[in-house]
Amino acid sequence: MVSAKNLINRFRKEERGAVAATYALAIIPLVAMAGLGFDYARMAGMDSELQNAADQAALAAATQLDGKAGACARAGNAAIGLVQNQTILADGNDAIDVDTTIAVANNQCSAFANIRFFSAYTDPGTFTLATGDADADFVEVTIDGREVTYSLVAAAGADGADGLALAVAGLGSALCKVPPVMMCNPNETTDPDFNIANYVGKGIRLVANVNGQNGAGESVDEDPGSYGPGVFGYLETGAGNGAVATARTLGRSSLPGDCVSIDGADVKPGQQVSVLDALNVRFGIYANGLNNVCDADNGLCPPSANSRIDLVREVPPGGSSGSCSIGPGGWEVGPRPYRAVDAVNNIDPSNTQPMGYPRDKCHATSLAGNCTGNGNSRIGDGNWDRNAYYVTNGLGSMPTTWSSYGYPELAGRTTPTRYQQFRYEYENAATMLARKTFQHTRTSPPIKTIDYEHQGSPLCQAPGIAPGTTPDRRVLSIAVINCSTADNGGPVSASTTDADIGKFVDVFLVEPTARRLAPDGTRYTNNSDVYVEVIGATTVGGGGTQGQEIRKDVPYLIE
Repeated sequence: MVSAKNLINRFRKEERGAVAATYALAIIPLVAMAGLGFDYARMAGMDSELQNAADQAALAAATQLDGKAGACARAGNAAIGLVQNQTILADGNDAIDVDTTIAVANNQCSAFANIRFFSAYTDPGTFTLATGDADADFVEVTIDGREVTYSLVAAAGADGADGLALAVAGLGSALCKVPPVMMCNPNETTDPDFNIANYVGKGIRLVANVNGQNGAGESVDEDPGSYGPGVFGYLETGAGNGAVATARTLGRSSLPGDCVSIDGADVKPGQQVSVLDALNVRFGIYANGLNNVCDADNGLCPPSANSRIDLVREVPPGGSSGSCSIGPGGWEVGPRPYRAVDAVNNIDPSNTQPMGYPRDKCHATSLAGNCTGNGNSRIGDGNWDRNAYYVTNGLGSMPTTWSSYGYPELAGRTTPTRYQQFRYEYENAATMLARKTFQHTRTSPPIKTIDYEHQGSPLCQAPGIAPGTTPDRRVLSIAVINCSTADNGGPVSASTTDADIGKFVDVFLVEPTARRLAPDGTRYTNNSDVYVEVIGATTVGGGGTQGQEIRKDVPYLIE
């Protein structure tokens, strides 16, 4: 029989099962570590579920922020409707919940407990709450908290954790299928908002930023690379670098590059005067060397079906076609061009050749003109010589009622803007846009009689694109930028990024860009001039029939 002493000695020396004590001591932390990985994965999955729901809800809400009546109510309801689904990794079977839908009514921006609307938003600590539908530009959606009960970590004394998700989104809008062009507000000092009603029907003499090169050693209107009031420039759309890429965005009917944001865009460096040759294709004028822009037959750059211009060309002997470019054998000023006598009075048109759409009289007197429209010489007064225009083109009596052609700003006029006249003539193209010829006898050697022709419908690349269709070749939707002020962090330059766009305005291209000289050498226009007439505010509703009415709205997440 084993004695008690021997049993004690054997127990003291026994090593079998020693590891059991180690496991007994380590079991709790081991279970906690294994559970941490398992339960963390569940927690991360729930967080991903909630954040994805918040992101999608915010994006859905942002699509409704159009500034119109009921925008906040529609946005909130869109967010709520999107996230009414089940969570998989959280406890319980309750659906994710944002809030309760409401009846759509105006200015319900504070009607939701978990949805907020902002007029400005930078970060969670820097924002301005929206006051109503009109200024609700951003939306924040908070997803209600959900709990995950730990399965294994509970052994270490932790019961569970809560999850919460929040997302902020806005709506980015852009104009598409329009040339990416801009003008520095010509009246920035006194009218920084560029109140369009002040300018409807008035001519504006824009000067292209052409790196100081104006041709023939002539002085330039703006310092090289400057962006002063009334400068015409270009916006970056990713169409490519260099003059050819810019020319393609001006001349082609199917434009390369991306859409132009209605809020801000990068300024594209100024180009050579030759870039404006691509703008002239809209009038049926094709300079040499446009193959890389318009293809060999110029088929990518059609003109407007109403290409009435002030330039004329000699009719070659035998009736053959003349050149389609500006210069010898092609388009020229002509022997008896319209010249205004002063800023007020009409001329005697009896000895004037058929006219194109003229400049305002105050701009037509000289290169600089003597306009003071809205306090700036670049802006006219809308007083163009309608009488001379009708007489020289044989148009008969001028109507006293005019269509607005979809622009509220043109409603109720009794005398036409140039744009209204342009549209009216196309509606009566058979009688009003037919080719006209006239003769002129030179009084200096060599003395001879020359036949000239004047176009209404295009003589090159006929028949052209009808006015008012997609796109209207003589209408530009142009971005108005305050180039001199702190709106853009200081004066705009060719390297400015995200320049703040005040608004878009539709303008009518009155005349082709050309150097117009009198026989004595007096300059009346530069080949860097882009003369336009203000039509009205650009319509940015989606799916319109005009090229100027195509808009893309894309919601985007801020955080």
